[in-house]
Amino acid sequence: MSDSNHSSSDAEIAADYSTQEKEANPKGSALDLTARIEALLFVSPELISIAQIANALNSSVREVEKSLEDLDRLFVNRGIRLQRASRNVQLITAPEISEDVQRFLDLEETSRLSRAALEVLAIIAYQEPVTRPQIDAVRGVNSDSVIRTLLRHGLIDEVGRTDGPGRPFIYATTSDFLNHFGLASTAELPPLNLESEVGELDVNRSPGADPEDDASG
Repeated sequence: MSDSNHSSSDAEIAADYSTQEKEANPKGSALDLTARIEALLFVSPELISIAQIANALNSSVREVEKSLEDLDRLFVNRGIRLQRASRNVQLITAPEISEDVQRFLDLEETSRLSRAALEVLAIIAYQEPVTRPQIDAVRGVNSDSVIRTLLRHGLIDEVGRTDGPGRPFIYATTSDFLNHFGLASTAELPPLNLESEVGELDVNRSPGADPEDDASG
């Protein structure tokens, strides 16, 4: 066979391969959608919305959600996890290796939370969005100081105001709250009879000011 025939045959094979690759991945990337989403999550310094991912990759929200489910399965035995907060998502290290990460980065241990702080966090986490009067109604004491401390620690955030008298702030947990307790989302919180648990803690407490007004111990 002549050199010209060889060149023609090679060109046909290359063209056929190129056509097949474009048909398999019409958006022009050599990687599938799941891998491309993983890359975006890796470079993002914070939570990003599913809609943002879909827009960036010229894909549909449904396709992105399917790929995120694939990543969830992929990460089961890996050192990273997907953390979800509402319709937002980010990559985090697996809670099981938190001690390794802290030791490697020479991080100080997170401040221990007081009982009062844990009570307020539990109420917010299980009933969010929630206002301070609603929190106080469950606890039977004023929670102002604890809420201020939790806001300072970034474990809760003000997400709006109600239309009721005084327009009190509405509170919800943050991604830092999830990281602190090693959760991917609030859906992983264990079942809890909140009023019963708080009532048991407060059985000997008299109504009035909170005896533990700081979230750190």
